Formats: sequence, structure tokens, C-alpha cells
Amino acid sequence: MSDKPKAKEAKAKPAKAAAPTVEAKPAPQAAPKVANDGVMYIDATGHVAGRLCSVVAHEIIRGKHVVVLNAEKAIITGNRSSVVEQWKQRLELGSKVNPINGPLHPRRPDNILWRMVRGMVPKTKTKGELGLKRLRVYMGVPEKYSGVTTSKVDQAMATRPLPLYLTIAELSKNIGWNG
Repeated sequence: MSDKPKAKEAKAKPAKAAAPTVEAKPAPQAAPKVANDGVMYIDATGHVAGRLCSVVAHEIIRGKHVVVLNAEKAIITGNRSSVVEQWKQRLELGSKVNPINGPLHPRRPDNILWRMVRGMVPKTKTKGELGLKRLRVYMGVPEKYSGVTTSKVDQAMATRPLPLYLTIAELSKNIGWNG
């Protein structure tokens, strides 16, 4: 009887060779840290505006409160002259019948950044409306936020030296903001 189990073990299939290791995909970037009060404070200095706004839009739709500080120091990529020219062309759009009815184009840096986030949120749905109420964008750092620790969004940081980019403050001055 003892010979039969050994025979079965001998006839068993050999173990398969280990599969070649495949490098794991990098984990998605974690969202910026949330402060103790549940609010996410982001310093926009050196961030690419579009990438930052997409992260902020995602977070406010998920239900988090977000405060963006130093909005005028966010950057826009591309050739300076062509970027300014495109924004000036956008300002020419309007209603010929009644120009007061818009479209109204923001010129202040904080309003430009807020409007960029609004373009990435479903503003006609309830989750979009409520999300935009959870967003605050400021130029500089107001006194009530001077003691908070801000975070950076790694996936939205500029890769080249900052003087090669156009800041939102420079863009605002070129399109008519007197700040």
C-alpha cells in the first residue's frame, strides 16, 4: 500500500516554471494631503494650470473642499505670444445684439483659474454645482490662511525652468487686467 501513493506522486505533473516578472505599473499619484479640518490647501506656485485644475475638479466632485492659494503664480505652457494672442481672440467673442449678455470673460488670475475648473465640472448637474461651492481660489495668501500648510500636486508641476513659462498674472495683464 505504501508503494501506490509514491507512484501517484511520481506521475504528478511537474510544477510550472515561474512566469516572467512583469514590471508593475506605477501607482496613480495620490491626491494632495487634506488638512485636519478636511480642507485641501493647494499652493498653485509652479503648477501647470490645466493639470492643476483637472485634479481640483476631480477632488471637488468627490466631495472635498479645496482652497487654491497664489493663483496668479500658476503657469500656462506654450509660446508666450501665441498664448496671449489666443486669449485676446477669445475676448473678441460676444453678442452683437446685446453685448451685456456675454459671454463674459474673466481677466483676474483667480477668476481665470476658477473658470478653468468650472469648464472641467458638469456645472448643470447637482454634483457640479455643489462641487463649485466647495472651491475657493485666491490671489496670494489671505490672512486667515496664512498659518495653513499647503500641498503640491506632483503630477501638475512644471518640468522646465519656470522663466520659460507664462504665468497667469502676466497673461492677465496682457489681456486687460489692471491689478
